[in-house]
Amino acid sequence: MGDSEKKIIKISVRNLVEFVLRTGDIDNRRTSAAEKTAMQEGSRIHRKIQRRMGPDYRPEVSLKHRVSEDQFQILVEGRADGIIDHPEGVTIDEIKGMYMDLSYLEEPIPVHLAQAMCYGYFYCFDHKLSGAVMQMTYCNLETEEIRRFQVEKTFEELEEWFQGLIHEYMKWARYLYIHGVRRDESIRELPFPYPYRSGQKELVAAVYRSISRKRNLYIQAPTGVGKTLSTIYPAVRAMGEGLGDKLFYLTAKTITRSVAEESFSILRGQGLYLNTVTITAKEKLCFLDTPECNPDACPYAKGHFDRVGEAVYDIIHQETGINREVVLQYAKKYHVCPFEFCLDISNWVDSIICDYNYVFDPNIRLKRYFSEGVSGEYLFLVDEAHNLVPRAREMYSAAVYKEDFLLIKKIIKPMDHKIARLLDRCNKELLEMKRECESFRILEDIRFFVNNIMSLFGEMEPFMEAHQEFGDRDLVLDFYFRLRDFLNIYERLDENYRIYTELCHDGRFMLRLFCVNPSSNLKECLNKGNSTVFFSATLLPVSYYKELLSGDPEEYAVYAQSPFDQGKRLLMVAGDVSSRYTRRNRREYQKVVDYLRAIVSARKGNYMVFLPSYQYLREVEALLAQSMGQNGEFAYRSQVSHMNEEEREQFLQEFSGEREDSFVALCVMGGVFSEGIDLKAERLIGAVIVGTGLPMVCTEQDILKDYFDEKEQKGFDYAYQYPGMNKVMQAAGRVIRTVQDEGVIALLDERFLKPEYQALFPREWDGYYEVRLNRVGEVLKNFWSGR
Repeated sequence: MGDSEKKIIKISVRNLVEFVLRTGDIDNRRTSAAEKTAMQEGSRIHRKIQRRMGPDYRPEVSLKHRVSEDQFQILVEGRADGIIDHPEGVTIDEIKGMYMDLSYLEEPIPVHLAQAMCYGYFYCFDHKLSGAVMQMTYCNLETEEIRRFQVEKTFEELEEWFQGLIHEYMKWARYLYIHGVRRDESIRELPFPYPYRSGQKELVAAVYRSISRKRNLYIQAPTGVGKTLSTIYPAVRAMGEGLGDKLFYLTAKTITRSVAEESFSILRGQGLYLNTVTITAKEKLCFLDTPECNPDACPYAKGHFDRVGEAVYDIIHQETGINREVVLQYAKKYHVCPFEFCLDISNWVDSIICDYNYVFDPNIRLKRYFSEGVSGEYLFLVDEAHNLVPRAREMYSAAVYKEDFLLIKKIIKPMDHKIARLLDRCNKELLEMKRECESFRILEDIRFFVNNIMSLFGEMEPFMEAHQEFGDRDLVLDFYFRLRDFLNIYERLDENYRIYTELCHDGRFMLRLFCVNPSSNLKECLNKGNSTVFFSATLLPVSYYKELLSGDPEEYAVYAQSPFDQGKRLLMVAGDVSSRYTRRNRREYQKVVDYLRAIVSARKGNYMVFLPSYQYLREVEALLAQSMGQNGEFAYRSQVSHMNEEEREQFLQEFSGEREDSFVALCVMGGVFSEGIDLKAERLIGAVIVGTGLPMVCTEQDILKDYFDEKEQKGFDYAYQYPGMNKVMQAAGRVIRTVQDEGVIALLDERFLKPEYQALFPREWDGYYEVRLNRVGEVLKNFWSGR
């Protein structure tokens, strides 16, 4: 077999050296200079240093090297920050920006030097050179002070070192080759596991077509289409054709992760040989009550890196669907940190099921896949994609609070007067901003304040390194990381951001960097892969989501045909009720109660009522109690704010089992029970939705409105109407979960009869009844009598 015919196993220089060379403990007491450099790769400081280096300096040089084995090749690739080629020899420059005091560095950090040595070996090999100088250039991001270390190596020394590195990696590469061959063979004959529902085959074809063309796709997929299987199956088929080598299934909620796990399991039942890992939040994986990642507090952190390789090798050979329980089982067996173990498993599986954060959040995303200069043959499936808009705004925004500077000053002052002075300086600047702010205020420029934050952050780095234990250290460390996040987001500021100050309801004063339109930030991540499929049952209007998720109005979009028999669902719109703020009075609340009683009395069963706010819920609940008296017509229970997981489970248990009477759950629209709740068949037969779901008027929504008005778009629609209707459609979607379900959806607000709201109705809502209280019983009777 010639080299050109061999399968290629790709790995980045950084991932190779970090994977092979890691040893010792996990220790978060160190603020981790390495982490800071990872956050800053490719930033302005790289470019600034590169520009200063003169005409002999070549920046950002892509290098790669192939190592040939019997059946495959290992392709190691990366990008050297700089190469200086002069008559005396070649110098490989590796630049790392950090906030720490460089005087603490006595020698280059080993993994950084190892990266430079890889590039040195590749360059010497390609150019037949006898050796090279590896130069580590460390730069303090605050002072721009530079410190350099140089290590000279002959070609023979570099070659021997690199061969040792590859030798350690070889068994892993061999696993990837053998696994990949077996996986692709299983995919070739993989059938779709069920007979296609109406419109499902066309949806599967659209997903495959968009991946094959390396395009993004938006799917509006009504409930019952089977969208999870309809996206995973064609993506897996595309992987078998070499159109992707790692599939990311991205979700916003735990329940949708389990649906994805089940879909992969179904395909394995059809003969698919493909492994997956579900990445779970650290708090849910940690063996300790509170994660404390250092060898003194956690026995699993001590020596973790010495054992984790063996643990990973074992689990990938024994398991295919690696979920939370499986990770915990092996982590206990090998005595390793389950969260870090889970992240390492992700390197060796075909598909990763995880929260949006692990791909998009600049602080949390998986650096091994998404840091500067790293990309791959990734395929992204974004489930419940409507949730990504608010989540992305949150990920790419940052804030600081004046009161925190005073609190941290109080803690640190006895230990470090210089940091206390810098905290005081920042506090005084925020005080000036506060005096000029009546409620909220848009700012154009905060450069001077940011310079002071950088000075403070630079001083806190060595302080946190030097002071490993003191009272309230956790508070100081959290503050330190918030400063880091603020500085990193500040680097991203462009026309898609607004800077503002606000006097918060709790009395605090906030300075916020608010990402209004996250599309350019998201696209930075999406461009690292081949294709993205965004799908949801509520992705309307699709132009809105294109604008905010990828910024490209020309992206592909499909509207999946619903297989559901519309005769099994009654959609009613009430023309004699209003939830407008100006109409919120006892008379309107009583109408809602009367509608509810009429709907529930028409057929015994379980119902959910979605109300605009907790205040509205309390008003309805009080009238409900009065009007039904001691012997109620049905049982009811109200959602309360800040329910924990156990309380939510107990709430949902009310829908299970046989009841003598009907049950009504009073919920808040947009809350935890508005989406991701799967109550099939008789467990839920009706949803009553009060109001159009408009977000509360607040600073953030008004800034959104003004931003989109300035862009000659519909500011009110983008800030209020579209997000509101999304909540309405999600709440309505609780009723019809499968093609066998049947039930009632009642929209109680006269605004739903207006053309601008009807234009946002999904196709499946074409046939609805306009009702009034005096005839709603008749409409319900006619519907249920036909069932």
